[in-house]
Amino acid sequence: MGTTKTEIFTGEQNKLATLFKVLGHPARVAIIQHIIKQNACICTDLVDELGLAQATISQHLKELKSIGIIQGSIEGKSVCYCIDEKVWESIQKEFSMFFDQYIPINKCC
Repeated sequence: MGTTKTEIFTGEQNKLATLFKVLGHPARVAIIQHIIKQNACICTDLVDELGLAQATISQHLKELKSIGIIQGSIEGKSVCYCIDEKVWESIQKEFSMFFDQYIPINKCC
């Protein structure tokens, strides 16, 4: 199996691919939706809400934190997660710029 040649793509292409990859798992989408709905969340709430193991939830939270879309603060023995508004807005702009590139002119297919 070959390795991916990410260096042949632009920084923007690599960044978008990373965002899509992290957001491309339904559990992560569900986590984000739950955090948005609650306006904050404690990890054990996610276990109850999604029905996934604590270790699985923690791994998904780690991936979401890796792109900065969520941030966490320690409160006692729990970690409270919320959406990082600046990163959220940045991702919205990046996705908009990506999707706005296509301007339908005529049907060709």
